[in-house]
Amino acid sequence: MDLLNEIVKEIGSDYAKIASEETDTETYIDTGSYVFNGLVSGSLSDGGVSNNRITAIAGETSTGKTFFSLAVVKNFLDHNPKGYVLYFDTESAVNKDMLEDRKIDTKRVAHIEVVTIEEFRTKALKAIDIYLNKPIEERTPCLFVLDSLGMLSTEKEIRDALDDKQVRDMTKSQLVKGAFRMLTLKLGQANVPLIVTNHTYDVIGAYVPTKEMGGGSGLKYAASTIIYLSKSKEKVGTEVVGNIIKAKTVKSRLSKENKQVEIRLFYDERGLDKYYGLLDLAEKYEIVKKVGNRYEIDGKKVYAKEVYTNPEKYFTEEIMEQLEQAAKSEFSYGGT
Repeated sequence: MDLLNEIVKEIGSDYAKIASEETDTETYIDTGSYVFNGLVSGSLSDGGVSNNRITAIAGETSTGKTFFSLAVVKNFLDHNPKGYVLYFDTESAVNKDMLEDRKIDTKRVAHIEVVTIEEFRTKALKAIDIYLNKPIEERTPCLFVLDSLGMLSTEKEIRDALDDKQVRDMTKSQLVKGAFRMLTLKLGQANVPLIVTNHTYDVIGAYVPTKEMGGGSGLKYAASTIIYLSKSKEKVGTEVVGNIIKAKTVKSRLSKENKQVEIRLFYDERGLDKYYGLLDLAEKYEIVKKVGNRYEIDGKKVYAKEVYTNPEKYFTEEIMEQLEQAAKSEFSYGGT
């Protein structure tokens, strides 16, 4: 032990210590959806996306990637009254009105439009260095969002377009990989989480229909959690009011991979439905019983629509405790 302490003291820094002396514990940002929290962390009420890692949310167009990001932003700011967000926007996806409609404090959000991978890399690294150069007691919680990686260009691609060169840019994948290689450790040292949205595409020639993220392998290796989204429409009568989104863990260091849940996303200020998806989990673990098209809860048979219209009435504290244990079994490593 003396030799190990001597080595750490000689070669170490603020970020090197004996493992038994580390005090850091995994913390999370509530996503606004119980079942999505469970999917990415294994806990419904205390979980969410990691508070110091990279989380990728990928899907086809209009699957709600930006809305997911904004839900995380809102919950992060609500739970951290002195916190702030750097929102790197590559496709003019958000504006002041959109943020205010979702009750997001715009005074604590920096909206930064970026065009190239090099520009994002430079600005993000500068922001982290400014953060790390502050005394620890002055570092208020911070969240980075990149929306989206797939729309970032490169300086070479822009030069080629201006010169009317009809050539494919072969440098993009390496630039993405290099950017995330530099950012990953810096973000971890600063305890700053990064949410990255990205596009997916169908892999041509695959024996089984397969989705893949754009931008090469850089994000795939850097992200601790990768969630793929797909959707169907949610209607009231003939009016489309939102999406039912299927979310699947393609990669996760915090929960089981290849798990899938359904989440409801409203187009209005409600955003993510906090309770939607819990009935499926409750039925699977026999917390409630499904009889025909209804659910038997506390001796009464009710339709799912009624449950989700008055969730606090049916998802009592007792049922939520049972669901929390079910989520650990369903999503956590080592869960039984």
